[in-house]
Amino acid sequence: MIGTIDEVVVDCADPGLLARFWAGVLGGEPRARDDDWHYVLPPGWTQLSFQRVPEGKVVKNRLHLDVLVDDIEAATAQAEALGATRLGPVHSAAPGTFQVLQDPEGNEWCVVRPNPRP
Repeated sequence: MIGTIDEVVVDCADPGLLARFWAGVLGGEPRARDDDWHYVLPPGWTQLSFQRVPEGKVVKNRLHLDVLVDDIEAATAQAEALGATRLGPVHSAAPGTFQVLQDPEGNEWCVVRPNPRP
């Protein structure tokens, strides 16, 4: 082992906006280290940070968050009320059901509901 995760950092244009959005999704209070670096400490998880970068998002994420929920449709509606955008229909497969969303800056993430294991 080399080490443990200190935080997950998302490059963005508006760190405050994303810290507030993700605090609404995961819980915790949005905080600012300075104008270019905001973060949230979701209960039971590592720090999620947002750093301002000059370039915008160009293509699909190489990493995304899956947020475990009890009800895909209710969670999707709550996320949309916070500023998320739904991408396509709900998907179901053997491992479970998920809805792909984008945060206010277009970063993909999913609300997921796993199927019971046999």
